[in-house]
Amino acid sequence: MIKKGIGRQIVLHYFIVVFVTLFMVEVIFAFALRTYYYQTIENHMSNHATRTTDYFQRFVKLYAERDPDYFTEILRTFELDNTELMVLNRKGEVKASSTQFQADKPIQTSDVPQAVAGGVGKWVGRQATGEWVMAVSTPLQVRGENRYIVRYVTSLEDVNAKLMNMTLLSVGVGSAVLALVTLFSIGLANSIVKPINNIRAVSAQMAKGKFDARIKGNYKYELGELAATLNYMAEEIVRSNQIKDDFISSISHELRTPLTGIKGWSETLTSGGFDPEETKIGMQIISKETERLIGLVEEMLDFSKLQQNEMKLVIGKVNLKELLQETMLNVWAKAEQKQIQLKLDDRAERPVIVVGDGNRLKQVFLNLVDNAVKFSNENSWIHLVITLKDSSTALVQVIDSGIGISEEHLGKVSDRFFQVNHNRGGTGLGLAISKQIVELHKGEMQIHSELGAGTTVSVTLPLLEMVGEAGSGAETAERAETSGLLTGKEQMGQDGMNEDA
Repeated sequence: MIKKGIGRQIVLHYFIVVFVTLFMVEVIFAFALRTYYYQTIENHMSNHATRTTDYFQRFVKLYAERDPDYFTEILRTFELDNTELMVLNRKGEVKASSTQFQADKPIQTSDVPQAVAGGVGKWVGRQATGEWVMAVSTPLQVRGENRYIVRYVTSLEDVNAKLMNMTLLSVGVGSAVLALVTLFSIGLANSIVKPINNIRAVSAQMAKGKFDARIKGNYKYELGELAATLNYMAEEIVRSNQIKDDFISSISHELRTPLTGIKGWSETLTSGGFDPEETKIGMQIISKETERLIGLVEEMLDFSKLQQNEMKLVIGKVNLKELLQETMLNVWAKAEQKQIQLKLDDRAERPVIVVGDGNRLKQVFLNLVDNAVKFSNENSWIHLVITLKDSSTALVQVIDSGIGISEEHLGKVSDRFFQVNHNRGGTGLGLAISKQIVELHKGEMQIHSELGAGTTVSVTLPLLEMVGEAGSGAETAERAETSGLLTGKEQMGQDGMNEDA
């Protein structure tokens, strides 16, 4: 007995389809075979009956007046082997028979009325003796009147026996075919169910947290793709867990550093005995480290809100050139420390206006430029380029001549918690947050880099006139400004993005 499941369903479906097909073929074959044999017998008797009536009519014209017993001679002349030939009158009474058997009552089968009406009658049925027979009757005219009926009767018992044998033989062949198909379907079902059971067992281990388990076996087609997908999923979970562990370690260090500074200076200042200048320096350090802590916490809060689709945007008109100028002012001092040249290149022939949250977009570009400064060598350069990609899209590129990113890490830098170099600090969330903010603005962020040759980050955003229907983009932005929030209000401090991926 096949175990309940997909295997049983496969075998059952194959069995039903083949059984129904074979049953239909068997029925059609049996019907066609019976029709062929019966039709052959009927044609043979019909042709012979027609010839008999032709000769009989000639004999009647020549001898009927002188020989009242002409029926007997004619029956002997035209009888068939294994067939009874009878001459009936219009009432169905037997006038003569080749078997010399005299019926005690008129014959009323359906072939007789058909012959009386002038046609060729046929009847298949069971006689009083229980024997299956076929009868063919034709009319016999005497002086232009249908006065007699020539009736041939033959037994169908031998034919039916042969038909039954052939039907049983075909049923046997069909059963053998059905058995072979069932065995084949069982093998096919096992070839499908066995890998599925293996995949299910390994998946159960993964569900229990054993992510080192892998599906082994060279499976083909969809099963192979499923196995590869599950193995890839396990690898990604292991990698994500490792990245998460690294993140926890890194963020713990990032949080401890400013907290240590704040605690140390607060205890020092509490002890007293410092002149106003030293006290001012200590308070500045405490303020700076506090802002750093706020930035780290806000970055993690932003990421949490993005993951839960709770990021709130204040929608309005945003001039990209003015936004990038403000961004450059924010990082100017940091770039000056490394003698890095910042340059804004506006290649658009008109003001580039987009609809979005100015503070969130500034957060994106602050993170990108801050990353460029952090990963650039001294006496290098960073260019911010504004262009119109097409009539509906603005393109902003942050191009640096820094250390670049290897091909191995390029596809992962936008992943959450990922850090190429843990020694440079940060939470590993900056680029992931930036990418999601750009996508919230219906834009796209792409990173192109070559190790040792610099990095280019491209951000595309839809222009103002493409936000709504034609001619209604400005009205859309104005309505957004007057109504305030599309999803609520929330601001982010500019300094919060100085810690990157």
